[in-house]
Amino acid sequence: MEIVLVIVAIAAVALIVMSVVRGHRTRTTALGDAQADARAAIDRLAGQVNNLVGSNDAARQALADAGERYTAAAAQVGGANTPTQARFAKQTALEGLYYARAARVAMDMDPGPPIDELDGQRSAGSVTEARSVDVDGRALETSPAPSDRTPNYFPGGVVAGRPVPAGWYSEPWWKPALVAGAWGVGSYLIFSSLFAGMAGVGPAVLADPGVDGAADLGGDGGFDGGGFDSGGFGDFGGGDFGGF
Repeated sequence: MEIVLVIVAIAAVALIVMSVVRGHRTRTTALGDAQADARAAIDRLAGQVNNLVGSNDAARQALADAGERYTAAAAQVGGANTPTQARFAKQTALEGLYYARAARVAMDMDPGPPIDELDGQRSAGSVTEARSVDVDGRALETSPAPSDRTPNYFPGGVVAGRPVPAGWYSEPWWKPALVAGAWGVGSYLIFSSLFAGMAGVGPAVLADPGVDGAADLGGDGGFDGGGFDSGGFGDFGGGDFGGF
């Protein structure tokens, strides 16, 4: 009887060990697959960043943003310990590819092959008409196409819990929210002024969040700035966005 119990105990331990090993292998495989997927997007972005040279302000700014995403994505995938972290690196690389595509558009080049959709991009929609508004004495412009007046591109997605439509803007007014992780007082006025009645934007763009600045960075898992950090923005060319 004792021998039987010992055999049963050994078998149970063996099953547990096999289960742990199998689970570890599954997680390792999933991480490796996610990293490979991310690296494919990063390699594609590298080709764009290394081979494109901006011929105008809009293209140069878009390529600078693409380069920031490339640097960030490469660092993220190298430090990824889970499939989720590797997927975040892929999202950052995809953001960079959208910026590279924007640079190509700004230079009247073929935009290239399709790019996977970003988290939150569909709900944000896109700018479909040129518009100029005054927000607390500050002129803001947006357009579906690049111009001397709208040289700052955004690929669309969720910033600090709020959807921001894809389009070209006179200023990167969303960047303080990327840095701080929350929108400042008066942000709803920007959204309602720029996008009210615009056909291409999603209804969530104009939704009043109730309390400005209450959302966390990244919101529902959407666009959260990838490679941005607070040291890279300064005062955005003279303005400190303090009124927003």
